[in-house]
Amino acid sequence: MSRSITTLSQKAVSVDIKQLCKRFGSYDVLHDVSFSIQPGEIFVIMGPSGAGKSVLLRCMIGLEKPTSGKILIEGLDASEQSTHQKLITSMVFQSGALFNSLTVFENLAFYPREHGAYHNKNELTEKVFYTLKILSLEKAAHKYPSELSGGMKKRVAIARALIMEPQLLLYDEPTSELDPTSSANISELIGTLKEEFGVTSVVVSHDRDLSLSIANRIALIIEGKVRILATPKEVRESQDPVVQDFLNPKIDIHNPRFRKTKENL
Repeated sequence: MSRSITTLSQKAVSVDIKQLCKRFGSYDVLHDVSFSIQPGEIFVIMGPSGAGKSVLLRCMIGLEKPTSGKILIEGLDASEQSTHQKLITSMVFQSGALFNSLTVFENLAFYPREHGAYHNKNELTEKVFYTLKILSLEKAAHKYPSELSGGMKKRVAIARALIMEPQLLLYDEPTSELDPTSSANISELIGTLKEEFGVTSVVVSHDRDLSLSIANRIALIIEGKVRILATPKEVRESQDPVVQDFLNPKIDIHNPRFRKTKENL
């Protein structure tokens, strides 16, 4: 049965993570992670590279199954395929994951066309251009990804995720490899989408500026464990030295790796 969509009005969802553990072989990537995400909030999972952030996001979308514990979206198990059939979840991958052989228009149309989400071609075309307009991408509709800047590729990836009107929208390192101006634009866009459409947004990032500027709440993950769960203000004011070391990293000039890097400049 096809589903006609004309407005971004789906109900935002809650996410409950309960004692989640994820192990690859003998290596514990995530250990006893627990927190809840409220419907409609921007929740940022922050931490250094290798902390387990992206693995946690992949468990939310159902691409990875927890070793133990659970993730519930509106009370439904995220590891079950049926959950993602009943609820609308979308993910913006770090790489963008655009189809290089398709135009921007075709990238957006691909998923809803394959899943029969619209009654006819005209309705789908109208929806694609409506979504492109939201992200100021109308002029890029007939371009290929190779013709776009990094910032525009990110916006196209967000548009492709948005076209299915997700109740839960997941972003994996949305500002990676972008210049400061493009990063600021993506940060503003994430906030705008939340305000206009009320979608529950989960953002994985090691970008401190992004995290502290857009989040309603932040979970800082260090070595697979939640070190602090708090508002941006509370994170900034935390007296935990591990939290402060992450926010204000110090470079050890006596470290041989630093000296080698400096000599190569």
